[in-house]
Amino acid sequence: MVMTGEPIAVDDPRKPDVRALLERHRAFALGQTPPEHSFALDTDGLLDPAITFFSFRDSGRVLGIGAIRHLGPDHAEIKSMHTAEAARGRGIGRAMLTHLLGVARARGFRRVSLETGTTAAFSPARAMYQSAGFVPCGPFAGYQPSQDNLFMTLELDTADTAPGPVAAQRHSHRVWWLP
Repeated sequence: MVMTGEPIAVDDPRKPDVRALLERHRAFALGQTPPEHSFALDTDGLLDPAITFFSFRDSGRVLGIGAIRHLGPDHAEIKSMHTAEAARGRGIGRAMLTHLLGVARARGFRRVSLETGTTAAFSPARAMYQSAGFVPCGPFAGYQPSQDNLFMTLELDTADTAPGPVAAQRHSHRVWWLP
C-alpha cells in the first residue's frame, strides 16, 4: 500500500500526543499479558540513553511509534512498536520495522531481537516479524522465559549495500515508502 505522511523521524516520547499513543500501547499490552510478563516501556523507560525513539506522523498526527535499544556492540532490540488503531492496515508498522532495521544496520548491529506477546491479539505483529525474517529464539537481555512471551531474532547483513530506498534510509534515517 502506498502511504503518505512525513518521514519517520526521531521523536520525544514526552510529547502529549506521543504519550497518549504510548499509553494506549501499554494498555493493550497489559490487557493481553500479565503485568509480570509485560515489558512495554513507559515514557520514562523510553528516555534511557540506550534507546532511540521514532514516530510516524501524517499531517502532524502521530500514527505509529517504534524504538531501538542498544544492547551490546552488535545486538539491538526493537521496542514499543505500535500503530494507532485507526491507522492499522496502511503499512505503518511495516514501514517502522523497515526503518528500525535500517537504523540497526547503519549503526553496525549484526543482530536485532524483540519480545512480543503470545495471545491471538499479537498474531498480526508476530506475522509481520516472521515475514521480515525474524525467527523464534531464547530469552535475551535479562528476560525470563514464560508462556506469555515470544522472543524473536534476526541476523543482519550489515554489508548490504542494495540501491534504493532502504539503502538510502541507512544514511538519512528517513524512510521512503516501499510498495
